[in-house]
Amino acid sequence: MKREHRRRHQRWRGPRRVGAIAGASILATGLLAGCGAASGPPVLTWYAMPDNGGAATRAKQCAEESGGTYRVSIETLPNNATGQREQLVRRLAAGDASIDVISVDVVYTAEFANAGFMRPYTDEEAGRLTNGMLPAPVETGMWKDKLYAAPFKTNAQLLWYRKSLAEAAGVDPTSPGFTWDEMMKAAVGQDKTIANQGARYEGYMVWVNALVLSAGGQILEDPEAGRNAKPSLASPAGEKAAEIVGNIGRSAAAPADLSTAQEEQARATFQGARGMFMLNWPYVLAAARGAAEDGSLSQEVVDDIGWARYPRVFPELPSAPPLGGANLGIGAYSQHPEEAVALVECVNALEKATQYMLDEGEPSPYAASYDDPEVRENYPNADLIRESIAEGGPRPLTPFYVDVAGSIFQTWHPPASVTAETPSKTDEFMAEVLSGRRLL
Repeated sequence: MKREHRRRHQRWRGPRRVGAIAGASILATGLLAGCGAASGPPVLTWYAMPDNGGAATRAKQCAEESGGTYRVSIETLPNNATGQREQLVRRLAAGDASIDVISVDVVYTAEFANAGFMRPYTDEEAGRLTNGMLPAPVETGMWKDKLYAAPFKTNAQLLWYRKSLAEAAGVDPTSPGFTWDEMMKAAVGQDKTIANQGARYEGYMVWVNALVLSAGGQILEDPEAGRNAKPSLASPAGEKAAEIVGNIGRSAAAPADLSTAQEEQARATFQGARGMFMLNWPYVLAAARGAAEDGSLSQEVVDDIGWARYPRVFPELPSAPPLGGANLGIGAYSQHPEEAVALVECVNALEKATQYMLDEGEPSPYAASYDDPEVRENYPNADLIRESIAEGGPRPLTPFYVDVAGSIFQTWHPPASVTAETPSKTDEFMAEVLSGRRLL
């Protein structure tokens, strides 16, 4: 398929990180003939996240470019991060030697590294694999000063707004000091909504963490201490984050489905009659354009969509946009680690990462990708995406991330229930969970 044709087609697709292609491992094996043979070059098994075929395409290209050094078989992981983690943990805990390359969500890199499930890259490998990448995505692949997983794709949330309504409210969301408090006041004044991910799932953790980081705090101090890390929400930053979540949850700006909304529900609200602001990933612009092309959304709505950096909590502090993405690690029990490293280096090359951004709508971890003419044509907000990723804030890089996020879900949900007492209650609850004195 020609590059320009693929670029137009990708506008029709929804959020890639929750998409799936049925039978992806069959597709990849079919592309790479003879994968079942006992002799010949080793067959590297890549446990990849579901997409619209981009991973399989990169794998096929790299197998061909290897000159017969290796072949590749794709095994497709479940659609959501929780299911992906569970499948990989079960296999790796059993010492599965068939896993050569692992796609792992950024929030689980520390857990897998700490458990010995991934082979660390050497310093020389790490230098090659991350050369030219933005620093924030690289940090999500680190554990105790070692690179365990090289960024494959990255992401950062933006603030989306309806330009006509912002003008009517007399606010400029693109101004450097635009805050959550200003946004809520404007939305209430216009009798409109702020769409966000308020369901009891990972998207809600993204929101809470971004608020705390943007306020100058952190959910967890010394995360490398593992179970001895210190919960730190009982702070001015945590208290301000709780104030924002609770105020929005109880305000007229809260959509009726805020406590159950994920990315696509938030997008539907934003594009509806009461939509004014939304916090979401960059895919939403292509999705809106595709909806206009198929007639399910008015072009007037698309033309009215503006974008800006994630809002500030305090006007004097730059925001820390939520950082997402996936990294590539080498299975600790792989029988072909050198070939697996070569595969990672190949599929992660700048040109392939840029093409993946065009084909799949997944932002590249490379700074140079955002200067590509086709990327700039398809992403008029390319500079903002690059800036947001470069200055984005990761969720806590801890091997006990499941316990940390679970503690937030237990104590901060639903949004309307959050009060000034919530941060201190969360710290107490989280400390007991981390120490094993309490179960989620």
